[in-house]
Amino acid sequence: MANHKSSEKRIRQTVRRREVNRKRESKVKASVKKLELAIASGKKADASKALIETQSQLMRAVSAGVIKLQTASRKVSRLSQRVKKLAA
Repeated sequence: MANHKSSEKRIRQTVRRREVNRKRESKVKASVKKLELAIASGKKADASKALIETQSQLMRAVSAGVIKLQTASRKVSRLSQRVKKLAA
């Protein structure tokens, strides 16, 4: 294991960050699943609200460095296309 104070601190920081990032990633996945259910139900109003929530969670994950901006943008784009199709 670590022998230096700085490496021990680095290990503690890594563990803490891993936990936080897992929680953030879990929130993103949960909001995407909620949106998927809203789309499957066919209710545009619910789907629109869930889309706003999901977009917010994705951008928070980007700002935290959990996922890349292009990945989040692609997901938002594809999900919003599916929500728009509900109106037709």
